[in-house]
Amino acid sequence: MATKKYAGESPYVNNASRHHHESDYKYQEYTENVACNAASLGASVKLAIFGLGRAGCIHLANIIANPRVKVTYIVEADANKWEPVKERWGLENTTFVHPDNADVVYNDKDVDACLISTPTFTHEGFIVASLDAGKAVFSEKPIAEDPSGTARCYQKADDVGKPLFCAFNRRFDPSYASIRKKVREGDLGHIQVIKTTSRDSPLPSLDYLKISGGIFHDCAVHDIDLVTWIIGEYPAKVYSSATSLIPEIAAINDHDNVSITMTFPSGSLACIDLSRFACYGYDQRLEVFGAKGMLQAKNEFPESTVLYNESKTQEVPIFYSFPSRYSDGYKNELNHFLDVVQSGGQVGMSVTDKMTSAVSKIADACEESARSGVAIDLSWTEEELPHGYCFNN
Repeated sequence: MATKKYAGESPYVNNASRHHHESDYKYQEYTENVACNAASLGASVKLAIFGLGRAGCIHLANIIANPRVKVTYIVEADANKWEPVKERWGLENTTFVHPDNADVVYNDKDVDACLISTPTFTHEGFIVASLDAGKAVFSEKPIAEDPSGTARCYQKADDVGKPLFCAFNRRFDPSYASIRKKVREGDLGHIQVIKTTSRDSPLPSLDYLKISGGIFHDCAVHDIDLVTWIIGEYPAKVYSSATSLIPEIAAINDHDNVSITMTFPSGSLACIDLSRFACYGYDQRLEVFGAKGMLQAKNEFPESTVLYNESKTQEVPIFYSFPSRYSDGYKNELNHFLDVVQSGGQVGMSVTDKMTSAVSKIADACEESARSGVAIDLSWTEEELPHGYCFNN
């Protein structure tokens, strides 16, 4: 055979030295499970979930699948959900309560933490009450409806010495985390442009949009946090354009398409492209361009099947919505929160009060720009900058 001369040594030679690539996080998890070499961080965390809406149901499924945590209470206003949820997940030892009776949770000394996934306008009340009761708190973003409410929540957390975690779950997505690591290690050199595309699917209900806080604080905050987290810098200027092409969204004084440009003191630029609806699926892309090259996180697919026939080559559609696209991110952020709680403060939170406040400040400026039609300048004091972030040349 013509290629026989290229035969190398047996693959069994030095086979013991071969290992999986660091990017294969699922195989890494498998090896840890097989070896049972991960040190236990202590007893399982007893947790109460507030709210069984979109995010709450995602968290419930992840909690039930995680041996490190037990759901002891579910606080849900719609009592019609109680029995179906109890039967679906076999929650015979979980107590269901109405929010009006949440004191039952606060007064239970066995409850270690509360997870808040209720409508935004209720967050501050539940967070403060949970912290007052000595519980660690995991909250969906935003922490509160306005900066003063956010500050009160974090001040309460400081006063009682309990963690308050804001769930920016895209930080915990494996692809995005890998890009940040490479950027921070200098693989691309100085970053020139960073771009995100976030187009929603399916079209959110109007009932949800009315209580969402608007596209800037419901959607743009994820991209703002992701961009600034990756490059470790806050913008000096933002400019936004926004339109309302869907009549029903225009009628509630919100926007369905947004373009944001951020200029950073170092010369880096960021471009954020948002839409409330993409008919082809949940369009989530990230691109980082630097002096030494480019990194991309492309859209992901539920499976790798490709159809080939005489008229076309066809893949399956991209993920339909956020629960499937960011399923790993949701699981990873839960484990991070459990690390913080079980370590008794030895593990630091990756999302801090300064980061949350900075993202809200930038989102406010972006919304102001969109409504006024002018660019908004931003300045930052040393006290506003989290560890690892900068605002200079």
